[in-house]
Amino acid sequence: MLSSNQNSELKSVERDRVLAWLENNVPQSRIQHILRVEQMAIELADCHQIDVEKAAKAALMHDLAKYFKPQKLLDMAQAEGLEIDPTSAANPHLLHADVGALVARDTFSIDDAEVLQAIANHTLGQPGMSSLSCIVFLADSLEPERGDTSELAKLRKTSYHNLDQAVWLTCDYSLKLLVETHRLIHPRTVATRNWFLQKVKNSQRVVDKTA
Repeated sequence: MLSSNQNSELKSVERDRVLAWLENNVPQSRIQHILRVEQMAIELADCHQIDVEKAAKAALMHDLAKYFKPQKLLDMAQAEGLEIDPTSAANPHLLHADVGALVARDTFSIDDAEVLQAIANHTLGQPGMSSLSCIVFLADSLEPERGDTSELAKLRKTSYHNLDQAVWLTCDYSLKLLVETHRLIHPRTVATRNWFLQKVKNSQRVVDKTA
């Protein structure tokens, strides 16, 4: 049985190993983004009473495959039997989250399904995703250097009060940007937005009935 100090040291060694890998595989600017996502994920997890260690771990590893070449992403996804829909085939970069979970599993021996799902869901989301996945999804989208507009400030505030509503509204924000810049929209983002919108509406109906 590890003592708390030994356990903390082990976590520190694991984190250092991930950071060393990132140093060799992503630009420094991306590492800074990753560290900001990690910090926001920790804060959100603490706020919503979600496992902080899991949130930090998933956030630190969310962009492991961010700079993999398109063909490598396609090859790894295909080898794992992941679905490669027409949108992902046209823009393989969209696979980096799902492939990143494979890297976390195979390179860093992460076997916690919830952590792996949080890594896999951080870009496109997933209908019904866990609170941990919501936290990493939101931290990636809303970390401080994403911008300082009033809309982003409102989304950040919402993320600390209501994860479901924040996911829905953040999807709306992302979809609007994608439409304005004439980019492909993955159906999973739309499905995620609809699922969380419906969940919020259903919750509001329950509150109205009991009021």
